[in-house]
Amino acid sequence: MLIGTLIILPLIAAILVWMMKGQMARTAALGFSIVEFALSVVTLFQLKHSPSDPRKFLSLDCTWIESIGVKFSVGVDGISMLLVLLTTFLVPLIILSSYKNTYEKPNAFYGLMMLMQMALVGVFAARDGFLFYIFWELALIPIYFICLIWGGENRGKITFKFFIYTLLGSLFMLVALIFLYQNTGIDGTGKSWALEEIYKAGRSLSMEHQTYVFWFIFLAFAIKMPVFPFHSWQPDTYVNAPTQGTMLLSGIMLKMGTFGMIRWLLPVVPGACEKYAPIAIGLSVVGILYASCIAIVQKDYKRLIAYSSIAHVGLIAAGILSFNQQGIQGAVIQMLSHGVNVVGLFLIADILFRHLGTRTISELGGIRNVNPTFSVLFLIVLLGSVALPLTNGFVGEFLLLAGVFSFSKVIAGIAGLTVILGAVYMLRSYQGIMLGEANELTKKFGEIAKTDKAVLVIVCIVIVAFGVYPKPLNDLAEPAVKLLLDSIKK
Repeated sequence: MLIGTLIILPLIAAILVWMMKGQMARTAALGFSIVEFALSVVTLFQLKHSPSDPRKFLSLDCTWIESIGVKFSVGVDGISMLLVLLTTFLVPLIILSSYKNTYEKPNAFYGLMMLMQMALVGVFAARDGFLFYIFWELALIPIYFICLIWGGENRGKITFKFFIYTLLGSLFMLVALIFLYQNTGIDGTGKSWALEEIYKAGRSLSMEHQTYVFWFIFLAFAIKMPVFPFHSWQPDTYVNAPTQGTMLLSGIMLKMGTFGMIRWLLPVVPGACEKYAPIAIGLSVVGILYASCIAIVQKDYKRLIAYSSIAHVGLIAAGILSFNQQGIQGAVIQMLSHGVNVVGLFLIADILFRHLGTRTISELGGIRNVNPTFSVLFLIVLLGSVALPLTNGFVGEFLLLAGVFSFSKVIAGIAGLTVILGAVYMLRSYQGIMLGEANELTKKFGEIAKTDKAVLVIVCIVIVAFGVYPKPLNDLAEPAVKLLLDSIKK
């Protein structure tokens, strides 16, 4: 029942927060999100030290729509547990980071945020194809309204493009899932949307049919991450969305795509994945180079971070499609690292804009002289993003490159350029924003809010802690990844 509670609690919180007035809604949302994180930690310990029947605590399986074989089936293993932890850890930080932003209708804003958390946890825990699709689509609705109502200029046009892109990809995935459902129950057990039945159905298909399923599902995930050339919605949406919306999109929501590849693509059509991996990895690597080069010439710091996210996700996708232990395990670890680091980076961009009214790098400079503490926190987050050894970004990136290297030395060499290019655009941006002499504008920077400092300190602690000692993450992910690969090879 623990996992069921993790899904139900944010839904109850969303309803209660929606009924509140003023900033009380924000405080309540923060309180509920902290409780949700505490529950996820309890679930983690239950998973690591489970009793003789762990399913009693870590899964929920009950009939929902019996006529078509749909069950409300949710559960966690090492992979999904890490993504649930990421979600429940980041949501309180995202809410806390909003304390200096005054949003109109805060009850609606934070209610939508809690509703999105419920859907995100559902996506990572779903073990039924129909339920997975419901949660997948449900996660889109809150972020659509968050961007549409509280976004910046041209938010209507930009948000509509984002919505159409992701909805269209989801429809392709729905067609593939329906096709797989129609091929379940061949042994006379009856049609089912259950995860294991979907796996059996996919693996029983001919290579031609596996090909169609692969590309239909891959398209949905590639748009969500996004992977080149399905990325065009992302930079404008990230820049235009309110900062907390951008954090939800980049820190958690894009992980739906990478997680989906691990849970709902590789094990379903392994033959097609192996056959078309070079093409998909090629698109991912092109995206790494393209996004990195575009990031180097960006003038707006928030847009620079948006393009850097495309580059990071491209490497994660390449690692997953390399089809080996290092690549997939590295992808899981890097999903966590990227989620934490990118939330810190977008908060820094928001702090700059709130204090100085601009994110244009050329207009800034010398902030280190005005606020040394902020410059140190900024530097730690940045070093985690460029994967400096002893930071969290290094662990996942090293495993990813090792996995891609096992697949292809040439592709690994090209993908490895992300290390160099990432250092170029990140360090140059830090130099332009923080170093040199303060100008008339940046002399006004002043002290950052206590809530902002608290979020950045927590992010920095995580960056260093899991960079120095990544063993807990690896120990949780490794058995689940091995089990996944063993099931595919059977």
